[in-house]
Amino acid sequence: MVWVAFDRAVKAVERHRLPGDVDRWRKLCDEVRREVLEHAYDAERGTFTQHYDTRHVDASLLMLPLVGFIDGDDPRMLGTIAAIEEDLMRDGLPLRYLTETGVDGLAGDEHPFMACSFWLVSAYAGAGRLEDAHALFDRLCGFANDVGLLSEEYDPVRQRMVGNFPQAFSHLTLVQAAFQLRDAYR
Repeated sequence: MVWVAFDRAVKAVERHRLPGDVDRWRKLCDEVRREVLEHAYDAERGTFTQHYDTRHVDASLLMLPLVGFIDGDDPRMLGTIAAIEEDLMRDGLPLRYLTETGVDGLAGDEHPFMACSFWLVSAYAGAGRLEDAHALFDRLCGFANDVGLLSEEYDPVRQRMVGNFPQAFSHLTLVQAAFQLRDAYR
């Protein structure tokens, strides 16, 4: 997200003629990108990593193409999707990350997050896996209640919504995934 901040600052200056040190920000954006590609990519496994000192993945990596850091069909992103599917999928839905890694310092387990699931829809669309994207999107939309609201998480074993309800972030990522699916056909 540091890369995103500098990238968007450069674009704000260029597109909207806002004040700012665009040359310095562009240089910092390039430096951050190089550092991420060097330290947050596991070439042996073919995936981006949760942070520099791990081989674990995090479903937030699915946002890399959404923010423009990398193309959705780049081999590094395809490897990241595969690693997330391998490590984080529970009953066909992605967890945010493995809690047993201790990265957040909290004990216990989580259910799959709706936002991460919609990020996966977007990642599938960007990777050209449109059947997978549509199937997951349809499944996720089926979790909504009678007035179309979604929770933060979903328990696929008990088949019920859990966590914060309603969860705006789940709905925002649903809309984003819908746009990704639409744009995949352009």
